[in-house]
Amino acid sequence: MKSTDYEYRYEAAKSYYALGQYSRAASILTDLINIMKGTSVAEECMHMLGMSYYHDKDYEMASMTFQQYINFYPRGTYAELARFYSGKALYLDSPEPRLDQSGTYKAIQELQTFMEYFPSSSHKEEAQTMIFALQDKLVRKEYLTAKLYYNMGNYLGNNFLACVITAQNALKEYPYTELREELSILVLRAKNEMAINSVVERQGERYRETVDEYYAFKNEFPESKYLNEAEKIFKDAQKALEKNNYTEEEE
Repeated sequence: MKSTDYEYRYEAAKSYYALGQYSRAASILTDLINIMKGTSVAEECMHMLGMSYYHDKDYEMASMTFQQYINFYPRGTYAELARFYSGKALYLDSPEPRLDQSGTYKAIQELQTFMEYFPSSSHKEEAQTMIFALQDKLVRKEYLTAKLYYNMGNYLGNNFLACVITAQNALKEYPYTELREELSILVLRAKNEMAINSVVERQGERYRETVDEYYAFKNEFPESKYLNEAEKIFKDAQKALEKNNYTEEEE
């Protein structure tokens, strides 16, 4: 660190990096980048610095360093790797579904940008897999939000309607999600609760919406693990319609 022989320090940083002593390598590389600015050595130093942070699991700093590399060397030797690892670092740093998902959106954007710039990259398949995993996390966030609305019921407003809207939006935005069945049964449950708790003037309409939702659910998931529950909701809705003799003309 104190040596004025920059070539020596550069070789030492590479040795530490090769030995997996990433913190030591990063300390030297951070200083060298400023000293060697404008040279090919500085470019390699910045790449190694980003990778040192990455291997040390400091993913935020890793992504920031790779972004700096892209800004300084957009066509550089390590541009492809910088874009890929910038996205991967953000992917690994993405929060769990219950937390704010700003970081998840940023990771998706970064990985999509990488695929746009390098569509033939050997890392393309891995990047796509990470994007799918991040999207699943966003869907789970929406599912947990919809479920929370459902559990809140009529507390401080019609949370069943909020549940339906949240779940349906998630189904539209992510039609191939593995949580499609869970989101769909949540919509059916919420619509049924809206019918049960509705004012008399709107019950007929809402019970019919429940029946329609049941048919849609059964058609899409004929062997669903929720089928017994769905059948009960359907039968109860039919009984309510027959008992009260709801007709569209009367409404």
